[in-house]
Amino acid sequence: MCKTIKQRVKFKADPATVYDLLADSRKHAAFTGRQANISREIGGTFSIGESDGESDVTGVNVDLVPGRRIVQAWRHRRFPEGIFSMAAVTLTPTPDGGTELVLVHRGVPKDLIPETEQAWRDHYWSGIRAWLARQTG
Repeated sequence: MCKTIKQRVKFKADPATVYDLLADSRKHAAFTGRQANISREIGGTFSIGESDGESDVTGVNVDLVPGRRIVQAWRHRRFPEGIFSMAAVTLTPTPDGGTELVLVHRGVPKDLIPETEQAWRDHYWSGIRAWLARQTG
């Protein structure tokens, strides 16, 4: 049984900046503090973090619209064998020059939902905010 995770967050940076933080290997590693290898191509693969020689999250880019949308077939190493979820991030400019980000993450195994929701908040949204604050501070 799976549930859809939906999160909405705002950042004080334009959508292109937020997109690059999520889609560029070097920038992604800078705000998460974890190794990242992310293809910039549809159909390309990505891997994030590493523990015991195995990536924590792996997957394939399903759709990429720079500055607007990232859709990935996404798999945490604790998912049952062969199980992928779909993570879609949509970026919308806000009137103040910032970005509203909406995450819709479908297909996460039920027992991993709480930690996956928290991981998005802790590793991604808090990490992006801290990185942006360091850039403007």
